[in-house]
Amino acid sequence: MDVPGWPLDDRGAAYGDGLFETVLVRDGQPQLWLAHVERLARGCAVLGIPVPERAELERLLAAAPPGLQVLKLVLTRGSGGRGYRPPLPPTPRLRHQWLPFAPDTRNWVEGVRVRLCHLRLGSQPLLAGLKHLNRLENVMARAEWSDDAIAEGLLTDSDDRLVEATAMNLFWQRDGRLQTPWLGRCGVAGTLRDTLIERLGIDEVDVSVNELRKASAVWVGNSVQGIWPVRDLEDAEGVALANWSLNSVHRAFQAEAHALLGFETCFEACFDTRFDNLGK
Repeated sequence: MDVPGWPLDDRGAAYGDGLFETVLVRDGQPQLWLAHVERLARGCAVLGIPVPERAELERLLAAAPPGLQVLKLVLTRGSGGRGYRPPLPPTPRLRHQWLPFAPDTRNWVEGVRVRLCHLRLGSQPLLAGLKHLNRLENVMARAEWSDDAIAEGLLTDSDDRLVEATAMNLFWQRDGRLQTPWLGRCGVAGTLRDTLIERLGIDEVDVSVNELRKASAVWVGNSVQGIWPVRDLEDAEGVALANWSLNSVHRAFQAEAHALLGFETCFEACFDTRFDNLGK
């Protein structure tokens, strides 16, 4: 049965032919909005889907519920075409959803336990970095564990190169340098990740999991939850690979990221203190 406003022949539902964005919105003010709009436009250029009018997006924001919300935008090519052959011209369909949100501040403070996933991400440079609707790999990876004590799973490609977490990007510090996986083959280039790369000069590196074990600090994060410091790393069988004691380096990186998301007051309240920014 068709869902109202979302016909069964929509190409996003049938083929994953589309893009999505999840935007943190505080009292009608979207966080990292320009980065989200730019990533959506990049995806549209690659897929050949017309970019939504900025006025249409602004109208959605004008109707934002009060408080802290997550706005999910789903843009598909619409209906039409024959089989995999897309319609020319496309008639895009934009849907949205508002969800109330509260960050997991316990993970901010205590850090998290993460594991490696069995699943390996496929390589497709043309789609690398985009937040497209083909997320079955992430779904299958997240289905590998049900233990709530494990907050995230780390994904590698077929050559065992680090890529990302199932729903977050990955960061670490080694020899005094901040690093994050290079995403030239696969993975989602998060808006928080890209902004932090620009602000802090984070190095994008193409490395294996073994390099991560040499890091002095590790984090996972995205533009909704903020940054979670990693306390424990396990392999896919639950065998401990590394652990880290949380320190001022972890907190300084969190403070930089959380200021970008408007979480700075909430973050500092968790510790009743202020944290000096990295490199300041």
